[in-house]
Amino acid sequence: MPTITVPAKLDNLTTAKDYLKASIPPEFSAQTSNVLLVAEELLVNVFSYAYPEGVEGEAAISLDVVDFDGVDKLVFKVVDWGEPFNPFEEAPEPDLTLDIDSRPIGGLGIFLIKQVSEKQTYRYIDKTNSIWIVFGKTPKEA
Repeated sequence: MPTITVPAKLDNLTTAKDYLKASIPPEFSAQTSNVLLVAEELLVNVFSYAYPEGVEGEAAISLDVVDFDGVDKLVFKVVDWGEPFNPFEEAPEPDLTLDIDSRPIGGLGIFLIKQVSEKQTYRYIDKTNSIWIVFGKTPKEA
């Protein structure tokens, strides 16, 4: 499937989500809302924090169907050329026992990504942050 590359600006979130909606294969359509949720969480972070103030950055976004041990999975990929940052290790774990007003900002988006996807990977390769989020054909059971 094709990849789109957009300037790392919040104005491009709608463009990215429109691309994803149009690119999700029919057999994965039950995952559309989860893919869009994950995309918004990851892309807002990339667009807001991956590049230093005043630096024009980009994000490459793609969807692929990948065979994992004979089972097709949908893989949402985001690549940026910003500073190395692994959100799955560096984002704080949210304390869900606290009421909403007592919780510190941050970490809930990564928690949600882990809840709606089957696997999440981060790699820093050739000066790029590469995130893969894997989805099955049907949403995970809560």
